[in-house]
Amino acid sequence: MNAQPPAASPLLTNCPEGLPVEAYLDPGWFAREQASIWRRHWVLVGHKSAFAEGRLELRRVGGVEVIVLRDPDGALRAFHNTCRHRGAALCTETRADFNGRLIRCPYHAWAYDISGRLVSTGFGTPTADFDKAAHGLFPVALTEWNGLVFLSLADDPPPFAPDLGLTALDNWPMDRLVIGHRAEKELACNWKIFWENYNECLHCPGIHPELVDLVPVYREGVMSEPERRDWQGGPAGPALKPGARSWTLDGAPCGAEFEGLSAEQRAAGHTFVTIYPSCFVVAHVDYVRVVTLTALAPERTRLSAEWLFLPETLAAPGFDLENVTGFAERVIAQDGEACELNQRGLHSPKFRAGRLMPQEFDIHRFHAWVLEALGERR
Repeated sequence: MNAQPPAASPLLTNCPEGLPVEAYLDPGWFAREQASIWRRHWVLVGHKSAFAEGRLELRRVGGVEVIVLRDPDGALRAFHNTCRHRGAALCTETRADFNGRLIRCPYHAWAYDISGRLVSTGFGTPTADFDKAAHGLFPVALTEWNGLVFLSLADDPPPFAPDLGLTALDNWPMDRLVIGHRAEKELACNWKIFWENYNECLHCPGIHPELVDLVPVYREGVMSEPERRDWQGGPAGPALKPGARSWTLDGAPCGAEFEGLSAEQRAAGHTFVTIYPSCFVVAHVDYVRVVTLTALAPERTRLSAEWLFLPETLAAPGFDLENVTGFAERVIAQDGEACELNQRGLHSPKFRAGRLMPQEFDIHRFHAWVLEALGERR
């Protein structure tokens, strides 16, 4: 009989089966996820700086088009991109009739104020049976968290609940950070393949030579000391290799370290906050990175990353953006290749489902989350 891990260890005590292969290939399964996960749970649609007053921004949530605007008081609002007349799109990627006060349909000139209230039917002449008050734009639930904007298409959205809690980034100056760099990549894989890769480090020694050099525990195929088979408890030491302070090519911080971080947060070197299904945030001592997923098709996923800095860091003489972004972009590229390799192999008619190793406990939890969201039981 195999020795059991310590009681406090997160390791699985068995090797459970993963999701069926249909979960990664079948259009019907993907359509169910769009309806039950992507159109219900909170989905990141951008940093607050992307939504300027006087401009309509078009976003897609679960394949559904949504418009987002900022009113003169600074509040953000979101609506379905559909006119209540005959359903025409109010906004396209390149066209929107909006003067900061009225949203006007480009087809028949129905107009709505920034609260979504219908104020004009254009050249149409409603009769007594038409209730103008009942024909405003369809609202979309919106919440802001640490400068990030999330939408939910559900009439009754679930609570907004990052895995580490709403206060996880309170010690970082999130309200002052600005976007210093963006990168985007389309992957030939199912969105869940990316999250599975994110949730384990068994691949790290073979896929990420630079990362395992920076974070020594990753060399052992685990993400933290409690995942080691011989872990006996006790505090963890610094996560980064000696002399390194941040995730950069040379390990040096890109500017002044954030004030207000605890000693534990500085020693950790990275704090990951996950918000399924669409994003994770990685907070370092000197910058923050936000990675966003968009499920495009059963085997297509868009991956976007934004690097956030203090304005004074970006403006400092000698600031080296490539030293910061080059490291994570290399890791992202390596993960992308691994995810596409994983997706490609699923097309074998012999493969039905994977088997998880004890270190893949977070994948097991993720699978349970997906199945619960779809109303299924493992």
